Amino acid sequence: MTSHPFEEQDRASQAPARLRPRDAASLLLIDRSATAPRVLVGKRGSGHAFMPNLYVFPGGRRDRGDSRQPFMRDLDPLVLAKLCGDLDNSTSLTRGRGLALAALRELEEETGLVIGQRDLGRDRIPRLRADLGSLRYVARAITPPGNVRRFDTRFFLTFTDEAGVDPTAISDSTELHDLRWLDMHDLSGLNMPSITKTILNDVKAQMTVDPSLPFGTSVPFYFSRRGRFFREVI
Repeated sequence: MTSHPFEEQDRASQAPARLRPRDAASLLLIDRSATAPRVLVGKRGSGHAFMPNLYVFPGGRRDRGDSRQPFMRDLDPLVLAKLCGDLDNSTSLTRGRGLALAALRELEEETGLVIGQRDLGRDRIPRLRADLGSLRYVARAITPPGNVRRFDTRFFLTFTDEAGVDPTAISDSTELHDLRWLDMHDLSGLNMPSITKTILNDVKAQMTVDPSLPFGTSVPFYFSRRGRFFREVI
């Protein structure tokens, strides 16, 4: 059977089909100061079990402590509604915010960029107090069965000028190296997962309609069921 374009190619260990996806979050950080918008990507190391040597957005799995981290501004109500569904459900809200906080924590760990500010804790150790206010929710994708890892990933997006980020301040890490600002209209030069390209194309199409990407924009959801792959809209 021909692989679907959203199917990732990391099947080295032939993981059990029933492997449960873990919550994860990723961030599309876009610099629109140049003629064409650019998105931040980095290369995963060859030692990673999942997606080695591929260029991806900053991100990673949601840690248990993410939901308890302080933040400056909350997510926009339209984003919360898309992300959590039931705004009266405190568990759902906590989980949704935890995903957004995970995306910004991973951004700092993998690239050195801070969206928010770093405050001194009681132990005098600087810790991130994230600013969620500019984040859009732009996609969701669940890794198909059979991969060595499976993640239920929510993709957030913000612009460097809205988030107060200096695009020149990026620095490589052990998680992501060869960080670069990629022209969103030229995706041919890098080895990227198909789902990464698909989500970028979704975002480009939405920005053609409205370059500001309103907070309530529809969210594509990619998943598989019984060997078939689907795209739904949230």
